[in-house]
Amino acid sequence: MNKNQTNKGDMTVQEAGHKGGQTTAKTHSHEFYQEIGHKGGEIGGKKGGQKARELVRKGKESMEE
Repeated sequence: MNKNQTNKGDMTVQEAGHKGGQTTAKTHSHEFYQEIGHKGGEIGGKKGGQKARELVRKGKESMEE
């Protein structure tokens, strides 16, 4: 069995995600996608930046030892 398939049918997880994305696109406006993209950028940007800085700091510390 393909890792993306389940026992519930012939549709893969990838196909189900694509189908769901198409349905969402039909029921939501362009502004909806702009808003969630902006929110994701704010949240992901802060966390991503913190995580990257922490990894760089740890890497530098390990090279000094």
